[in-house]
Amino acid sequence: MTASHLALTVNSPEETAGLAESLGATLMPGDCLLLSGEIGSGKTHFARSLIQSLMSEPEDVPSPTFTLVQVYDTNRGELWHTDLYRLSSLEEIEELGLSEAFTDVITLVEWPDRLGPMTPRHALSITFEADPKHETRRKLTVEWTDPKWQPRLTWPT
Repeated sequence: MTASHLALTVNSPEETAGLAESLGATLMPGDCLLLSGEIGSGKTHFARSLIQSLMSEPEDVPSPTFTLVQVYDTNRGELWHTDLYRLSSLEEIEELGLSEAFTDVITLVEWPDRLGPMTPRHALSITFEADPKHETRRKLTVEWTDPKWQPRLTWPT
């Protein structure tokens, strides 16, 4: 499969939330988003905005840093938000049940570099990079190989 990519600049948390909501409206069970970037680069804000946009009732969306997985029933299906930052082995990740989740539910994975060979090939990868000159500006690099993502990315270029 050929890799495709898209580079975006978002100038505010509101723009980031808008992109998350737009993508969230297209997600289906079996879809996986891999969210990479340094601490404070916007991964959790993006995930929180996406999840909240899919909830029928407003709900607090905490970071799963300590719980590792937060599960939500959304209007697009069950969604797992995972944070693998504190994990160091594939065995720990396998215990979470992510292999099955990648095919059955919507998954948002922060710190996906920890997945190694478990990384789903059908995933959409989004890398967040803070702009040191502008506090709220972020550069997003979106990459995919699965052709299903192209028509879903209605973001400005």
